[in-house]
Amino acid sequence: MSGIGLPARDAGLPALNRAAPLAPQTRPAVDPAQLRTRVVHFGLGAFHRAHQAVYTENAAALSGEPWGITAVAPRSAATVRALREQDFLYSLTERRPEGPRTRVVGSVVDALTMGPDAKAVHALLADPEVTVVTLTVTEKGYQRLASTGGLDTAAVAADLTANPDGPFSTAVGALAAGLAARARAGGAPISVVSCDNMADNGAVLGRVVREFIEASPWPDRHRILDRIAETVRFPATVVDRIVPATSEADRVAAATALGARDELAVTAEPYRQWVLEDSFAAARPPWELDGALFVSDVTPYQLTKLRLLNGSHSALAYLGTAAGLTTISETMAASWGERLVRALCAEVTPTLPPGGPDPSAYADDLVVRFRNPAMRHLLRQIGSDGSLKITERWLPALRTLRERGAGTPVLELALAAWVLSTRRTRHTDAPTDPAADALAACWDGTTAPVETVRALLRVLGATDLADDDQLTAGIAGRLPALRARRVEI
Repeated sequence: MSGIGLPARDAGLPALNRAAPLAPQTRPAVDPAQLRTRVVHFGLGAFHRAHQAVYTENAAALSGEPWGITAVAPRSAATVRALREQDFLYSLTERRPEGPRTRVVGSVVDALTMGPDAKAVHALLADPEVTVVTLTVTEKGYQRLASTGGLDTAAVAADLTANPDGPFSTAVGALAAGLAARARAGGAPISVVSCDNMADNGAVLGRVVREFIEASPWPDRHRILDRIAETVRFPATVVDRIVPATSEADRVAAATALGARDELAVTAEPYRQWVLEDSFAAARPPWELDGALFVSDVTPYQLTKLRLLNGSHSALAYLGTAAGLTTISETMAASWGERLVRALCAEVTPTLPPGGPDPSAYADDLVVRFRNPAMRHLLRQIGSDGSLKITERWLPALRTLRERGAGTPVLELALAAWVLSTRRTRHTDAPTDPAADALAACWDGTTAPVETVRALLRVLGATDLADDDQLTAGIAGRLPALRARRVEI
């Protein structure tokens, strides 16, 4: 057998030792053969495999309940094929300062591709045995308009006219159609849990799903919306774990630890956190047994994470790139790395609501996490999709501070580095962005840096900030030093 060389699931864990003599600490925490699909997850990337899948496996192991996951890949058929070849097993390596720790994860019981397997996905979403849907489809997967935050109906036009059972090209379309089928069948309660880095991610997901149904041609759409209002919950969440892109060296290291090749190996930092709004419509995995935190309001945790961790992560990415660096740990080793993180956290902290983690202690933890020499988190990866990320991570805090008359020098510096990243370049390591063409066009036809800054902010939908003369001048004034690879804090 190819891949990590594990036996068929019906062989059970005893055969796992015979087929691949894994050390006890590397084996799955639960017998995968004893699980069944009770969670459907959209997004088959490394983050899910290193975060929600781990929490779910540990919850199943600690509770004895059969919480298995069917993972749905919106596009990556290759990942689905690889998982099937490995009987849905893969390895996770925690990159600890004292050395790596590798183990196999067994909570995924099936894998589907959203288009080719549309009927199976549709059936699972209508299945009353499935009581939780989770998503990690990145900010752009929600098909939102930057101007309103609502559904971009043009982006889902093909899905709106698709057959009710698909296939669909977007996760929003597939999810809305599946929930509609569930409502038509009687509407067994279900919780749909966004695990993407967005403020109010639960409300965002609920809104785009409802707006998809409202825009659909389905004659029963109003009855469906009423039923969904009664039986579906969209709890907000905060997820946190640094999961770098897997390199060939990572796969080689995992193979050495396991004694078998794993094409889907993932790596992560030791730290992980999951905060969830305690608002579920039906049974769910007891994730709290593995340390997840259920609260009445995730907003303080969410904003702390978005503005301090994600905000400083993006700042490190763009400033590190401007300085010619490659990874977060390299950037933290620069003379200004730690100062940047602490200064940004101090600048943004006044915008945070009470009730969350202590901002000072949180900043201390960030410095330790970002410095971890075992992590190789690429600035290019973190800086991708910046037009979507910084609108969540930087701009709300920037607006609040500007309205209060507070200074914003660190955010202006970070924005200047992002501005430089938008200029079209032949550099293959430049971060990617869905708005790359519109952003690059802002550099055409003008030699005035402040006008370029204004145009870029307008592409982000931040016309109010583009019209702030003091702000745009402050950002533009930072560009010469950054072009010379000087980061001045």
